[in-house]
Amino acid sequence: MFKKIKTYINSLLQMFKNKMQNDELKKFTLQSFPFWISSIVAGLLAVFYSKLFHWVEQLHETINFERAWWIFIVAPLSFFIAWWLVHKFSPTASGSGIPQLIASIQFSGQKNGSSNILKLLNVKVIIVKIVSSITLLLGGGAIGREGPTIQISGAIFNTIYRFVPDFWPKINQRLMLISGGAAGLAAAFNTPLGGIVFAIEELGKTHLNAMRTHLFTAVIIAGLTSQLFLGSYLYIGTPDLPEMKGLAIVHVILTAIFSSFFGYLFSSILLKIIRWKKILKYTKQKAAWAILMGLLFATLVFFTGNDSTGSGKTVMVNLLFNENATTQWHTFPSRFFASIITYVSGGAGGIFAPSLSIGATLGDSIVNLLNIPEFKNLIIITSMIAFMTGVTHAPFTSFILVLEMTNRHTSVFSMMLAALIAISVAKILNKKSFYEQLVEDYLNSPLFTPKKEKNKLVK
Repeated sequence: MFKKIKTYINSLLQMFKNKMQNDELKKFTLQSFPFWISSIVAGLLAVFYSKLFHWVEQLHETINFERAWWIFIVAPLSFFIAWWLVHKFSPTASGSGIPQLIASIQFSGQKNGSSNILKLLNVKVIIVKIVSSITLLLGGGAIGREGPTIQISGAIFNTIYRFVPDFWPKINQRLMLISGGAAGLAAAFNTPLGGIVFAIEELGKTHLNAMRTHLFTAVIIAGLTSQLFLGSYLYIGTPDLPEMKGLAIVHVILTAIFSSFFGYLFSSILLKIIRWKKILKYTKQKAAWAILMGLLFATLVFFTGNDSTGSGKTVMVNLLFNENATTQWHTFPSRFFASIITYVSGGAGGIFAPSLSIGATLGDSIVNLLNIPEFKNLIIITSMIAFMTGVTHAPFTSFILVLEMTNRHTSVFSMMLAALIAISVAKILNKKSFYEQLVEDYLNSPLFTPKKEKNKLVK
């Protein structure tokens, strides 16, 4: 079936190619065509995933609000099913998805690289990623859809790359994957600049000049496709932010240091548990672990409330736009540990949005501790950027994302300062980010490389 479809598509593409006359225009158009198609498909799937994610998140809130004790049934069951889907059908669909895409980019150009990439980015991964994360969310899981959207988008770009026939002008697979990741983030958050910066800072680590046209095109098309259905929106909104002067500067600096440390702590705990889990060799042990995490999560939510569930977007918006909104003493630690418990359960789900929401609750806790309500929104925004930077070691991506989410260009310098201080603290605490360390685990995995060659891929 797959071969018949590919043969039919190849014949159409051959006809399309033969009809073009101008050689330069032909080469540019033919090289760009796979990027255009991939971006449209990625944008459409991002819209579907976003709407489904939002609906399921609201459904869980309704269930948990009406019958709080149901969490003890729904959470363990959802956590187990989410893990089982990944374990049974696509083990590389677990977790965020960003490390898988970065590993795929590093595999590109290597011997057996395409086969290794296919294990990380394929149609099965797309399906399992969506179904597993939605199942986890139904149980209240503290996850985001942004990391999964990035892997899904990368898988779409890789799948279409594999359909490109031999007679087609050569297309760089690495560039396709980088563009896929950027398009995915841009469509997920409605942050085109964030997608481009993420591609340069986290995915490509190369000169923009080498990939600018196709990268920009992918981000624009995926973003516009998403906006066509979701409209032009801000992920968070436009909160009021005070000017950064006098004592505000001191508070921003201290908050950035403090929040970056907790971002480092968050990622360190995650990494230690993920690596410790490798001692669970048998399926029954892994299943029991997923159920145990579901019960632990249910207990946490039962005593702390719905602020510990889902992506945390509602928490962020409430804190930034409701002057009277404030966190309880337990809100920050409960969101912090709820995200850890959910992630290590073994299902699919991201930590981008949860990191921002944890940062927001930490920022509000700092405001309450220091009794500085006049700087509330500034401290919350600072903490969001710094916490995320502490996890990802991607300061530019962190502050650009928050800048585009809030449209507060007048506060760009305070955001940049927060990111700069946060990355300085993060680098002192650990030279490698959470994603970098997970990527090394993938590159050295027996699933991809023979044991005798394990250490050759990581320099």
